Amino acid sequence: MSTQVGDYETIRVERDGAVDWLTLNRPEALNSINTPMVTDLRDYFFSMKENTDVRVIVMRGEGRAFCAGLDIKQAGVNNPDAPRPVGQGWGFQGYLAEVYVAMRRCPQPIISLVQGPACGGGFAFVLASDIRIAGESARMNAAFIRIGLSACDMGTSYFLPRLVGTSVASELMLTGRFIHAERALATGLVSEVVPDADLIEAAQPYIREMLTTSPMGLRLTKEGLNVAIDAGSLEAAIAVENRNQILCSQTEDAKEGMRAFVEKRDPVYTGR
Repeated sequence: MSTQVGDYETIRVERDGAVDWLTLNRPEALNSINTPMVTDLRDYFFSMKENTDVRVIVMRGEGRAFCAGLDIKQAGVNNPDAPRPVGQGWGFQGYLAEVYVAMRRCPQPIISLVQGPACGGGFAFVLASDIRIAGESARMNAAFIRIGLSACDMGTSYFLPRLVGTSVASELMLTGRFIHAERALATGLVSEVVPDADLIEAAQPYIREMLTTSPMGLRLTKEGLNVAIDAGSLEAAIAVENRNQILCSQTEDAKEGMRAFVEKRDPVYTGR
C-alpha cells in the first residue's frame, strides 16, 4: 500500500515500500514547469541525499504529457512582476538548473516513464534520469532553440551526447526537431518502448531487480557511474571503484550476499 509523501503543490509523491513514485501534476498545462514546480522538485530531490529508506524513484507525468517544458505564460515573459527566485546568482535559470544537478547527485536510481511530449526542461528531466522507458506516444526535443534560446540548457549539452553520441545530439540540438519513441530506442536514448498504458507495468522488472541488490551497492553503483563518465583516466575510474568495493565489502550485506550465493538462495539484505 502506498502513502502520499510531502505537501506539494505541483507534484505528487507516493511511497510504496522502498520506491517513490514522483508524478508531475499539472496535467491542465501538460505538466509544464513553473516556479512552484521547481520549488517542489528542489525540496524533494535535495531531501533524497540523506534518505536511506527510499531506494528507487520513478518519475512520470500526469495526463497525456510527461512535461511540455517551461510554462512560458508564467515565466515572466508577459509578466514582469513575476517572482524571481535566485539560484547560485543566476535567478530562475540557476534555480531550475540545480534540480538536474540534484537528480544526478541523489543516490537513488531514477526511472523516467515518458508519454507524450517531453520538451525543453522536460526533455532534460528525462536525460537526467538513469533509466528511460518510452510510451509509444513519446516525443522529445531540445525545444529551447525553437524559442530564441540556445539548446545548450539544463544539462542537455552534457547529458545528450553521452547518451546518443555527438552526431545525433548535434542534429537534435541544432534543429530542435523531435525524436520519437522508436528512434529513441534505436539510438539508445531509451531502454524500451511500450504502449502508454503499459508504462507502469514495464517499470516493475527494473524495480524488482534493483531491490534485490544491497542498499549500499545500489547507491554506490550510481555514484560510481557518475564519476566514471567524467573520469580523466582509467586509473581515476578504478580508484573510485576500489574505494566503493572496499566500502561495500565491509558491510554485513556483502557477507550475506556471498553466503546466499554459496547456499543457492536469495539474499536477505538489511542495509547494514
